[in-house]
Amino acid sequence: QVQLVESGGGLVQAGVSLRLSCLASGRFYNTYGVGWFRQAPGKEREFVAAITWTGGSTYYADSVKGRFTISRDNAKTIVYLQMNSLKPEDTAVYYCAARNHLKVFQVAVHEYDYWGQGTQVTVSS
Repeated sequence: QVQLVESGGGLVQAGVSLRLSCLASGRFYNTYGVGWFRQAPGKEREFVAAITWTGGSTYYADSVKGRFTISRDNAKTIVYLQMNSLKPEDTAVYYCAARNHLKVFQVAVHEYDYWGQGTQVTVSS
């Protein structure tokens, strides 16, 4: 089993930055990749960004490209999501998810095997 715990969410004003963290533990081998998803009220969960563990390849949704950056700390098994220039439409619960042998272009919810509990990000205008 793999356990994922997100942190770093909060209430911020539009235009500022926020960094989310996803701490992985358990049987989290270096072949696992991690993705960030988000879900706004009344909407489906959507892909935000993904990163492979060994190669460091990344992939982003068009809506966040150029504003968000996904990165990893292999030693600490933490994946970060740096979010800059936040907009009210970024308001959502943000989840990290993991999959073994992830290909970064795997953006569907069902393609990921393990999920965290989520962290709320609220951006006020």
